Amino acid sequence: MLTIGEFSRASRLSAKALRLYDELGLLRPARVDPLSGYRFYAPGQLERARLVAWLRRLGMPLARIRLVCDAASPAAAAEVAAFWAQAEADHASRRDLAAFLVRSLEGGEAPMTSAHSGLAIRYAAGSDTGRRRAANQDSAYAGARLLAVADGMGGAGHLASAAAIDALKPLETAPPAGDLLNALESAVQQAGAAVAGIAAGEPGRAGSGTTLTAMLWAGSQLALVHIGDTRAYLLRDGGLYQITHDHTVVQSLIDEGRLTPDEAVSHPQRALLLRALDGGAAAADLSLHDARAGDRYLLCSDGVTTVVPPDRIRAVLTEAATPDQVVSELIGAANAAGGPDNIACAAADIVPAPDPAT
Repeated sequence: MLTIGEFSRASRLSAKALRLYDELGLLRPARVDPLSGYRFYAPGQLERARLVAWLRRLGMPLARIRLVCDAASPAAAAEVAAFWAQAEADHASRRDLAAFLVRSLEGGEAPMTSAHSGLAIRYAAGSDTGRRRAANQDSAYAGARLLAVADGMGGAGHLASAAAIDALKPLETAPPAGDLLNALESAVQQAGAAVAGIAAGEPGRAGSGTTLTAMLWAGSQLALVHIGDTRAYLLRDGGLYQITHDHTVVQSLIDEGRLTPDEAVSHPQRALLLRALDGGAAAADLSLHDARAGDRYLLCSDGVTTVVPPDRIRAVLTEAATPDQVVSELIGAANAAGGPDNIACAAADIVPAPDPAT
C-alpha cells in the first residue's frame, strides 16, 4: 500500500485533490485506517490516477472525467475526442475575437464602438408554419441594427422564441454607446432569463426553450450571438460561408470524425440539441465581424437548412435582387421540399450609406 503522500508524488495529484476525488467517488482509496482515517492506495490505482491528472490538465470537468474513467477503452477515447473537439471550437471563437481586437488596436481605433462608417443595411424577415406543423414556433426579426431568428421548442416554444428576440429589440432603439459585444451579451442573458420564466410559468411549459441566432450592427462592425442550430451565413465576393457552428449531437459527431456531413442528413438524432436557451446554464457563442459593402447575410432556422441544399441556398443568395426576395424564395423552397418544419429567415444587404445631401 502507498500512503496518500507517496501516491500523490507518484500520480502528480496533490493530497488535497486526492481527498476531493475520494469525496466525489472519483478515486477512492483502497483502504482507510478506521482509527486514524489515513488513506492508503494500491499501486494498481496509479493508472487511473494518472489518467485523471492528464484529463484535468486538459481542463475537463470532474463529472466528465468520471465518464471517461468508467468507460471501456473505445468509448473513453470517443469521450475525450468529443471534449477536445468542443474545446477547439471554443478556442477558435476566442481566437477570432482576439484577432479582431488586435486589428482594432493596431489601427488606433477603439474596438467595438458604434462609429459611423458610411454603411447601411437593407433587410427583411419572414416566418412560415410549413406544411406539416399545426403551429409556428419560429420567430424572425429584421431592423436597421438587429437581425434575429429563433426556433422554439416545447409546449411554449412560440412564446420562448418571441421572448428571446424581444429581449434583444431594445438594442435597436437604444444602441450601446461603446461596447457592442458586451451589450449583446447582456441582452442575451436577459433573453435567457425571460425564457426560463416562461418555462417555469405553468406545468405544461416545462422543457420549453429556443435557439437564437442574432446580429447587431454598429458602423462597420457586427456582433454575432448564436446558440442551437439556427444558422448564420455570409455571401461575400461570390463565396458562401456558414459563420455559426451548430450545437447539436450530429455536429459533434462530425467534428469528431465519426460521421460525415452526408450521413448526418439522415441521422435519427439530427435535431437533438446540445445547447439552447432553456433555463439552464448553457452559454451562447459570441463573436465580432467586419462588415463590408456588398456583403449579404442570412439567418435561418433548420426548417430551411434540413431540406434546402447548400447549393440552392447559395443560388438564392446570389441571384435574388433584394432581401425580401431572399426570404420569400427560401420559404418557398423549404415548402416545395415538403415543409416538414416551421421556417424562419432574416436577410440583410450591406450597402453604402446614402449621401445626406441627396
